[in-house]
Amino acid sequence: MEWWLIMIILFGGLIVLMLTSVPIAFAFVLFNFVATFFIMGPGGFSQVVLSVAESLMRFTLLPVPMFVLMGGVIFYSGMANRIIGVVDEWIGRLPGRLSLLAVASGTLFAALTGSTMGSAAMLGTLLVPEMRSRGYASSMYLGPIMAAGGLAMIIPPSALGVILGSLAGIHIGKLLIGGVLPGLLIAGMYALYIVFRAAIQPRLAPSYPVSPRPMSTKMVNLSKYVLPLAFIILAVLGSMFLGVATPTEAAALGAFAAFILAAIYGKLNWKVTKDSARTTIEITAMAFMIIAGSKVFSQLLAFTGVSRNLVEIVTSAQISPIFILIGMQLILLLLGCFMEQVAMMMITLPIFMPVVNALQFDPVWFGIMMLINLEIGMLTPPFGMLLFIMKGVVPKDVTMTEVYYAAVPFVILDIAAIGIIMAFPPIATFLPSIMTY
Repeated sequence: MEWWLIMIILFGGLIVLMLTSVPIAFAFVLFNFVATFFIMGPGGFSQVVLSVAESLMRFTLLPVPMFVLMGGVIFYSGMANRIIGVVDEWIGRLPGRLSLLAVASGTLFAALTGSTMGSAAMLGTLLVPEMRSRGYASSMYLGPIMAAGGLAMIIPPSALGVILGSLAGIHIGKLLIGGVLPGLLIAGMYALYIVFRAAIQPRLAPSYPVSPRPMSTKMVNLSKYVLPLAFIILAVLGSMFLGVATPTEAAALGAFAAFILAAIYGKLNWKVTKDSARTTIEITAMAFMIIAGSKVFSQLLAFTGVSRNLVEIVTSAQISPIFILIGMQLILLLLGCFMEQVAMMMITLPIFMPVVNALQFDPVWFGIMMLINLEIGMLTPPFGMLLFIMKGVVPKDVTMTEVYYAAVPFVILDIAAIGIIMAFPPIATFLPSIMTY
């Protein structure tokens, strides 16, 4: 059978199975076993077992449960909630101040919890009532909250970044550190857009009197509620950046620090511990199943010659490598309209990474652009998960059409950010290039 026909059958069958109600991880594992039987025969199952064991017995995968546990403790203990009030004190009377508050708080939540949906749900629950009471238009509270929640996919600690690095064979520490500047760039673009739009259309975000707070009060609250959490961020990122700790060790340090800080605040109890542990087990088990399945799928593509032939076609084509890179991003944008992020990685990485390596693209650079694209998928109508999370936390009079409309400007800003990073790679590669580990 021709390699291209095998490719169509493999990808077509996988996509069809994913469109069913079967959970993605289970669908992927089931498909791999069936495909292995027909392509490699019964003897191929022994290779599958070895591949699964090899893909999971890696020290580099341990940051996944550690980062999830760290975020879970901070999230369930309520330590992150107090950040919003402190940030609000420092914003002042800027146009669209509550929308800016959502972006600033979401950026901090991203660096603390790594949870896109959790951040969006928390911000929506806490900020939407206030924003509506102040007369904010739906586009100025729905869009910023959803977009700010999505930053957790880019800014470390990002569990999805660890999974992407493992699946793509990218240095996980460099990929995580590489997300710092792009994440801040995108947050800055969101803030500039909000200020500009609120300035030219003040009716969308009406100004209101803000009671001044003494500097001493603001400094006390900053020191009490934000700086201790910021210390966790610095401990995790700084230890990786300086080479003091591997990503796994840094993640464990962050989780330990989160427990200690929760205990100091008097927020550590059995319920917080139980909820954090349950979330960690659920996410880790699903992520590890996906990683194992992806390894087997990649081997099937290599065994059938699909990967080799695709790389030969791409490298021999008279097309500029940058246009191939743009084509990859467009494919991800299209898939993001219909697919969940992990499914997108499973389908595209076995094809994309051999091409990326053959064309000698910086894998960290490519990985950061892919992470942003995955974040766009969370905001892209009609099936972006953040859209549904937002609809679930706002009052019933807010329509799904309003939610879709509010996401569009931020999707455009994310696409622009990909273009900027594509044109100026050091935004993603500078910090990883000076790491000592």
